[in-house]
Amino acid sequence: MEDLQHWTWVFGRAQQMMMEQGLDLAGQMPAHMPAMPQMPTVPPVDPAAAMRAGAEFWADTMTLWQRFLDPAAAPKFEETPEQARDKRFKAPQWREQPVFDFIRQSYLTLSNHLLKGVDQIEGLAPKQKEQLRFATQGFIDAMSPSNFPATNPLVVERTIETKGENLLKGLAHMLNDMSKGQMTQTVEGAFAVGENIATTPGRVVKRTPLYELIQYSPTTETVLETPLVIFPPWINRFYILDLTPEKSFIRWAVEQGLTVFVVSWKSADATMADVVWDDYVERGQIDAIDTIRDLLGVESVHTIGYCVAGTTLAATLAVLAARGEAAKVKSATFFTAQVDFSEAGDLNVFVDDEQLALIQSLTSDGFLDGRYMAATFNLLRGRDLIWNYVTSNYLLGEDYTPFDLLHWNSDVTNLPAKWHVSYLSDLYRDNLLIQPGALAIGGTPIDLTKVMTPAYVQAGREDHIAPPRSVWKLTEHLAGPIRFVLAGSGHIAGVVNPPLSGKYQYWINAAGAANLDDFVAGAVETKGSWWPDWIKWIEQLDAARVSAEKARIPSVNEELGAAPGRYVRTR
Repeated sequence: MEDLQHWTWVFGRAQQMMMEQGLDLAGQMPAHMPAMPQMPTVPPVDPAAAMRAGAEFWADTMTLWQRFLDPAAAPKFEETPEQARDKRFKAPQWREQPVFDFIRQSYLTLSNHLLKGVDQIEGLAPKQKEQLRFATQGFIDAMSPSNFPATNPLVVERTIETKGENLLKGLAHMLNDMSKGQMTQTVEGAFAVGENIATTPGRVVKRTPLYELIQYSPTTETVLETPLVIFPPWINRFYILDLTPEKSFIRWAVEQGLTVFVVSWKSADATMADVVWDDYVERGQIDAIDTIRDLLGVESVHTIGYCVAGTTLAATLAVLAARGEAAKVKSATFFTAQVDFSEAGDLNVFVDDEQLALIQSLTSDGFLDGRYMAATFNLLRGRDLIWNYVTSNYLLGEDYTPFDLLHWNSDVTNLPAKWHVSYLSDLYRDNLLIQPGALAIGGTPIDLTKVMTPAYVQAGREDHIAPPRSVWKLTEHLAGPIRFVLAGSGHIAGVVNPPLSGKYQYWINAAGAANLDDFVAGAVETKGSWWPDWIKWIEQLDAARVSAEKARIPSVNEELGAAPGRYVRTR
């Protein structure tokens, strides 16, 4: 009777929570939710190929049943290396309990055949096949038995153990996420910029309607004469490069004796409805470079461009070269940046006329709500960034854990809609940046082949946003000396990898290579972070040092304030 009363209370409480939340969800949820790519029209399938696929599927299905009914006599289930590493099924219950082992094997078998089916479809354009495969993989990930309470042994055990209170707690998590229109990935309130992240000492030395320029305080007696300015992507907050002190690239660069500046972009609002690429180049990057040159009395600066800001940096270099001002930039470092989008990876599935029209329909007051871009990037790694949290926080009812990287990932920024659509259409869809003169900034045609600035190009081996094969293409379009470095891990961890962590590795091919495959074949692996290699490269370009006094110490302006500035806190 006591158990019956408890379960009655659980179901009643769940119903009450949904009813209470439902009363005001309509007023709180965003008007539009992120959409999956449009499914391409599938042409008629070759009947012979369909029959072969069907026969193979049923043969595998019969083997599954034989394995379930008579494990000793049936062929052993052979996992691929990727399936063996699948974190969704790492718990021993998935293999030790026959029913759940059968569910797991059935799911993996069906998944394999669904993806094979996509590959066997003939008559699709390559872009359509990419979209269909991406959508199919998304469907497969969504239908994983780990995502449902009755087919996940861990959830079944937890539900029995807590008498259903894990599901109540998970329901509360889910309803909270629905009310704010964004999935929670880390405990809220654990991090605050300027308090326990983005704490490297410095001052805001300039504020414009587009960006704040932050100068960091030196920690060495002398500094390299040529300062460094970092351009982070405006689709995220800049402090990915200034997380906790032990992870901060900015703090580490200061400790190496660099005078470091960073641009903190303003999250778009209605005042930025007419902002386009010209603004990010002219009023953004070039303006910041000139400001630093005037402020410190130097001829040139080192530059870093991360992701889309690296793409923009390449355009900036081309504009400066065309205007006879290339000497303003002594070196350019590209973190996971692309200029040739012919092999730009999974993000390409979101770029076609239908998706661009969808983005325009979601635009409000001239800007795009940052939650939609966050949802897009989460979809690129749905298994890790969506369904992982469905299982742990919605079904198991686990508490969120504090994680600075996930806090940053959830700290979204709004985007100028006109520029965002132009960026996707001109670069991702039409690939105009690599065509000399096809694009112009302030009337100056862009020709990447005229860029002679020494460049350090870093790619992430497992990068799903800027695949290494796509990043490599920078070496094919820029004309100056280039050092290409392939780092372990992906778009974030491949960049944010401090030396003290001892993680990952990087590869360099000193002999040079004609393509990425040749580079990998002849590359030498070095354990740990590539950051020390980068600072050596910087010092080889110019090792001259000056005293860390006067202009190298950021001036105090109470109106502008201290780092990390005002814009990074603007929501």
